[in-house]
Amino acid sequence: MDAEAGVVGADQLPRRQYYMNLLLLAYQSFGVVYGDLSTSPLYVYKSTFTLIPLLKYVTIVLSADDNGEGGPFALYSLLCRHAKLSLLPNQQAADEELSTYYRNGFAPRNGSAPWLRRFLEKHKKMRTVLLLIVLCGASMVIGDGILTPAISVLSSMSGLQVRATGLEHRSVVLLSCIVLVGLFALQHRGTQKVAFLFAPIVIIWLFSIGGIGLYNILHWNPNIYQALSPYYMVKFFRKTGKDGWIALGGILLSMTGSEAMFADLGHFTSASVRVAFVTVIYPCLILQYMGHAAFLSKNTFHMPTGFYDTIPEPVFWPVFVVATLAAVVGSQAVISATFSIVKQCHALGCFPRVKVVHTSRWIYGQIYIPEINWILMVLCVAVTVAFRDTTLIGNAYGIACMTVMLVTTFLMALIVIFVWQRNIVFALFFLVFFGSIEAVYLSSSLMKVPQGGWVPLVLAFIFMSVMYIWHYGLRRKYQFDLQNKVSMRSILSLGPSLGIVRVPGIGLIYTELVTGVPSIFSHFVTNLPAFHEVLVFLCVKSVPVPYVSPDERYLVGRIGPKEYRMYRCIVRYGYKDVQRDDDNFENMLVMSIAKFIMMEAEDASSSASYDIANEGRMAVITTTDDAGTPLAMRDFNGIADSLTTRSSKSESLRSLQSSYEQEYPSVSRRRRVRFEVPEDDDMGQQVKDELMALVEAKHAGVAYIMGHSYIKARRSSSFLKKFAIDVGYSFLRKNCRGPSVTLHIPHISLIEVGMIYYV
Repeated sequence: MDAEAGVVGADQLPRRQYYMNLLLLAYQSFGVVYGDLSTSPLYVYKSTFTLIPLLKYVTIVLSADDNGEGGPFALYSLLCRHAKLSLLPNQQAADEELSTYYRNGFAPRNGSAPWLRRFLEKHKKMRTVLLLIVLCGASMVIGDGILTPAISVLSSMSGLQVRATGLEHRSVVLLSCIVLVGLFALQHRGTQKVAFLFAPIVIIWLFSIGGIGLYNILHWNPNIYQALSPYYMVKFFRKTGKDGWIALGGILLSMTGSEAMFADLGHFTSASVRVAFVTVIYPCLILQYMGHAAFLSKNTFHMPTGFYDTIPEPVFWPVFVVATLAAVVGSQAVISATFSIVKQCHALGCFPRVKVVHTSRWIYGQIYIPEINWILMVLCVAVTVAFRDTTLIGNAYGIACMTVMLVTTFLMALIVIFVWQRNIVFALFFLVFFGSIEAVYLSSSLMKVPQGGWVPLVLAFIFMSVMYIWHYGLRRKYQFDLQNKVSMRSILSLGPSLGIVRVPGIGLIYTELVTGVPSIFSHFVTNLPAFHEVLVFLCVKSVPVPYVSPDERYLVGRIGPKEYRMYRCIVRYGYKDVQRDDDNFENMLVMSIAKFIMMEAEDASSSASYDIANEGRMAVITTTDDAGTPLAMRDFNGIADSLTTRSSKSESLRSLQSSYEQEYPSVSRRRRVRFEVPEDDDMGQQVKDELMALVEAKHAGVAYIMGHSYIKARRSSSFLKKFAIDVGYSFLRKNCRGPSVTLHIPHISLIEVGMIYYV
């Protein structure tokens, strides 16, 4: 009996633990996912509840996650992996072998509409249009990051005027600006320190508005439940006509925040988001909107002051405090989502280089971007001061949110065809059903463009221009490198010395090419009097997946014959990965090359003589497994180690390095190790010599070599291209962070050589 009970208990534990984790994630999702949606009652009726959040997002869209990630770029990355829709030609066959590349782990079939796939892959203009649609959605999400804090905080602070009747509106605007500045000033600390408080605030807020709504239903109009009938919707439009259609622009504010259910999916699971919405969010919002309608049915003169007039007097101030905190929580969630989507845009080559700070040691992917934070703060305060009215801000806010929903609907239709591989009829039904509803709402909102609706359109145009010009410049530069690669025959003709002096050390040559030798290498050889004994062409590449496992991050190959001591290393990151200042990068790189040398030697198909046909072959090197490591590694400490390396560096160079380490303590704290080639009788002499050359080069020092490129449009180019390259891209390149800073390259080891690209 005891043994049988033990088996049952062990069998039930995983299921019990699953439900506990589900409830915990659902609880935490209140503070991150639903902060915006739950604060919609603060401003909906003043500007004027639908089933779109329930039917579209909860039922369908949440199932289209990209390995747990959501948002417009997550859908776009899924499409780029299941069809060749990317404009940047740096994809490799090895990328398709990543464990997270294909949905459910297997390559797709032709799908239900192979003709549509071929049409999109063949026509570059159609792929450009698809990218512009995604950039439009991303730009509107950034617009949400500006408009959400403005409307949420201003709406919550306006409640002061209900009780403090003598308070002037400009004082409310000033208080709102102070709260907004404080909110953005605290972003650098990250949200994880106060994240546990977010969920209780939103839960208290939801139960408060649900209770107030129930009270108003019972007190003012118990028959308000009849408004749920579609009969009254038809009657409303028959009676109001065009005015009713225009009123949809205010009603859609009840859906703002719905897109956050998908955009913030990476922090939770789809099941937890669904549980939270169906059990708490949806019922509380229904009660609040019905209660608000019941109150207004008997008190139509209270329409201008909106939500706060519906609060019973004894609980007004507690609810006001909770509303203000909930508004801050909702704003925080959208600001964090803005950081996340800017990071995704940057990773996929659609945003200039910015500083990305990882704010949490425990919560992966929680980031802070200083430049974006201060831009959002300035624009948010400017919108608050300029409009001073939640109705005008609501007009702008509605257009931004509905555009994001339309973009999501369009991308979901393609997901149904290419990723889910369902019949095209299902995709068309989804697109027509939800797209037509959202198009009606958007058309109603566009009528309010003169009354504040122009703001998201202007912001979207600016952000889209920045993102597309940056992507266009990167694409033209990559195509120039691709078309002007140095031929292997010319490198082989130079011999192992490459026609110059080879000195001790490792030279890391940064390039964006994943195959071949970039044209800038010949520029290096021409301008530098000597080159390092070991050369590594290093490519730091973003792939269209959220995360890349450390065991799949490094691709290593060889360039030329073995005696040339030239290697290629591709370091792959996902669009949600954070490239940290890893002090162990050089050591992992050396270990990866050493493992490749051993793997190549053990490969029976590897020929002892060089074959140019094998050029470009690369292998995935595991960095987390120490088994089979060909090199021994020990910490670099003690006088003996210092004496060993003294001869490799001059006195002046060691003095300069010491001064640099005092100025930048993070460099001096890096782990220093020494590599040794173990005595192994089974290791061939040629392999041992190559490993020894690699170790000695590492001990001599590592230099980072980059091209300081200037991109110019050719004289024969069109005016639009000259403006985009010579003005737009040049301005962005000069005013964004340098590539050496983004890649955390120590300045003392950096060598830059200038070069002009005529594209």
